[in-house]
Amino acid sequence: MKMILLSMLSMLTSLWVCVSGAKLPEPEVKTEVLHKPLMCYRKTKYGDMLLVHYEGFLESNGTMFHSSWKEGDRNPVWFTLGIQEVIKGWDKGLQNMCTGERRKLTIPPSLAYGKEGKGKIPSGSALIFDIELMEIRNGPRSHESFREMDLNDDWKLSKSEVREYLKKEFEKAGYSANDTHHEVMVDDIFKNEDEDKDGFISSREFTYQHDEL
Repeated sequence: MKMILLSMLSMLTSLWVCVSGAKLPEPEVKTEVLHKPLMCYRKTKYGDMLLVHYEGFLESNGTMFHSSWKEGDRNPVWFTLGIQEVIKGWDKGLQNMCTGERRKLTIPPSLAYGKEGKGKIPSGSALIFDIELMEIRNGPRSHESFREMDLNDDWKLSKSEVREYLKKEFEKAGYSANDTHHEVMVDDIFKNEDEDKDGFISSREFTYQHDEL
């Protein structure tokens, strides 16, 4: 009887979402602090480069699928927070973290590898990570700068978006617009940063230190 009631409730919820056009809330990352240092001089934010050690487990049966402490060269890994270099669950769950802090993240499939899975991770798997933050460094570019330039929110920069950004920066500095000069700079920027030569600078390619940006 209980199972029938739960099934009916689920059906009614789905029907209400369809009829009302409402969206179900996005799944959240469950965060548990395993260790926190006594002193915290800086907390992580989007755009920071983080050095972490970690172990990953399948929530369903506890199987470990990777450990940076025990596998490979046993070195911690670097990544930039908030620009989709890692799964969404890490970007969400590792914010406001102190150097030396250790967290346990329980991440739903939609914020991990979803229906596709990856390697040892089956489709639709919820994951558990034990993550220790070793170091925080200033990112090569801030997350905020990228989002400001990305006018259509597609997580990549076109030449027109970069050109518009340069124009605004020149105007802020009190210089008159010079379309020819801007074109030369845009061509130079894309020559250095558009690694796959697809005509766009992706969030991952947004790491090259260029004076104009």
